[in-house]
Amino acid sequence: MSLAHIILGLLQQEQMTGYDLKINCFDQCIAHLWPADQAQIYRTLDKLEAQSWITCTVEIQSDRPNRKVYSTTDAGKAELVRWLQCPQPLPTVREPLLMQLFFAAQLPNEAIINLLKQQLVVHGEKMVNCQAIKVLPLNQASINREQVMHQLVLDLIMQREQTYIDWLKTAIEVISTN
Repeated sequence: MSLAHIILGLLQQEQMTGYDLKINCFDQCIAHLWPADQAQIYRTLDKLEAQSWITCTVEIQSDRPNRKVYSTTDAGKAELVRWLQCPQPLPTVREPLLMQLFFAAQLPNEAIINLLKQQLVVHGEKMVNCQAIKVLPLNQASINREQVMHQLVLDLIMQREQTYIDWLKTAIEVISTN
């Protein structure tokens, strides 16, 4: 998976500037799935344009700097469809906390519990952020196909966070009693 394919998907939904992609899409919509900073987004837009997968139109503005509005080309749409149909390998997972716990037997229980409680706060905050995302319930009659896909993704992320939160609570309890 690449940032390029994510940007192609977002631009297929609507034309946007690099700023719009960063603020309206990455920061407000998919940061829980795939974070990207502004420099990464602009570098990727340049690469996509060089590959002729997107085009750029400059909108002249008198009271502000000109806007570069990006949209997908037919070749970009074809690449997105190709990528959407490719099975994805399992991601390489690196869990620093689990590595810390793997070696943590030498620490006092209080230090380990403190580490776990800090993670519990972080995962709790992520869960609150996910719950704040407005998506229609899957059983609502007016939900469209795009909303169904977004809700399914959000459901998995929230289930994963809840599982991590539950595990952290169990780990704290186990370490507290040993």
